[in-house]
Amino acid sequence: MYEKIIILDFGSSTSQLIGRRIRELNTYCEIVPYNKFPTDETHIKGVILSGSPYAFNDPNAFKTDLKGIYDKYPVLGICYGAQLLACQLGGEVESLHPKNYGNAYLSFINCTDELMTGIHTGAQVWMSFGDTITGLPESFEVIAGAKENRFAGFRLKDKKVFGVQFKPEVIHTEHGTVLLDNFLKICGCRKDWTQTVFIETTVENLKKQIGDDRVILALSGGVDSSVTAVLLNKAIGLNLTCIFVDHGLLRKNEFETVLKDYEHLGLNVIGVDAKEKFYRDLAGVTDPELKRKIIGKGFIEVFEEEAKKLSGIKWLGQGTIYPDVIESLSIAGNVIKSHHNVGGLPEKMNLKLIEPLRLLFKDEVRLIGHELGMKPQQINRHPFPGPGLGIRILGDITPEKVRILQDVDDIFISMLKSWGLYDKVWQAGAILLPVRSVGVTDDARTYEYVVALRAVTSTDAMAADWYCLPYDFLAKVSNEIIYQVKSVNRVVYDISSKPPATIEWE
Repeated sequence: MYEKIIILDFGSSTSQLIGRRIRELNTYCEIVPYNKFPTDETHIKGVILSGSPYAFNDPNAFKTDLKGIYDKYPVLGICYGAQLLACQLGGEVESLHPKNYGNAYLSFINCTDELMTGIHTGAQVWMSFGDTITGLPESFEVIAGAKENRFAGFRLKDKKVFGVQFKPEVIHTEHGTVLLDNFLKICGCRKDWTQTVFIETTVENLKKQIGDDRVILALSGGVDSSVTAVLLNKAIGLNLTCIFVDHGLLRKNEFETVLKDYEHLGLNVIGVDAKEKFYRDLAGVTDPELKRKIIGKGFIEVFEEEAKKLSGIKWLGQGTIYPDVIESLSIAGNVIKSHHNVGGLPEKMNLKLIEPLRLLFKDEVRLIGHELGMKPQQINRHPFPGPGLGIRILGDITPEKVRILQDVDDIFISMLKSWGLYDKVWQAGAILLPVRSVGVTDDARTYEYVVALRAVTSTDAMAADWYCLPYDFLAKVSNEIIYQVKSVNRVVYDISSKPPATIEWE
């Protein structure tokens, strides 16, 4: 197993970004809730304490006893994490209002300290201007200061325990990556988390875990399940059977297109038409979480039924990736959304799960795919949610609504490609809204559906910015949709970023 850094998540919006930065430094890390430190502490090299949306003295603020951690491992507390660390070791924290962040410049650096090596006086940092540490005991020493905060950085004397009241993970902080790299050196990390190592280790572990058992894999046509299929194929060859389910919520003609795309990979793929089952199960359902759970349960039922037709199937493979796990994870009861392949799975299942990409962010999956020699069009394909158009049709789902959205989506994606915009966008799609609006077509009044177009840039799905599509493109695609797709008379463009919005609307 890989050596790892544990990130204790106190609810910060940038906890995943900390993880990304650590992974970029070729070191494996895991993000876990603040109160669920791993029981298996094998290979843990150090711990990072994240920030938090709560004020330190808020009665609802997340608190946990850190003594068992800083006595064992090197620790880096960031913002709230630094305040919690200092307070538990005898420091004082004062709550100021409002809590916010902004640019500051380090006016003092202890250049001889191992955490601050390579960081110069005057460096810009993204600092907390809300809660602040106002006193440190003699057991601490200050290693960085700023006009706005004289305890910008500190450490526990004679221990590898550090705190900074700024965010090294964000791009606003100059030399933030240097600081994180210094911490990894302090932890003694080898920094050997690479694509090649991941593939070799994963394939070997899959061979040991699966043995001579047979596996069915849920293929979606997307990069996650495709890379999963190639990894499993390298490990167990013909003992893998891939199943591509048409749940009636795919893009236009996608069932046939995806089956054809998989031919060159030499995979054993079975296509299953289950549209009617999913339409029945979803009839009248409007709640997004319930949709996801129904679709997840439906997939399992189809896979188990197909497994009965095959002998020796004991495992279900899935393309679950790390953002799916994180967003489905509860921190003090706060779940962002249940992914159909994580929180949407039924409690009882007759197949054991195997998820070789569960540790990876989306961009890491793409790098693994390139390393495996997969075709660029498969690796660079836009992400498409497992529940498909089911979570892009707001409200209840009907075959007619699916047809409408498939046609809209097909025009949108095709035009992105023809205008040379597809590869500039990380993910794009259309959403059918549960409202109708008045319009005029051929001098006659219409009362039809509204669709929203969505195009974002991202690297790992944990954060995303809306993409500024050219006005002339938006004008053209709007006209094409309205005049080609019956039942749509209005097109809007979503200019929301994640956070606070999510990429998908449901």
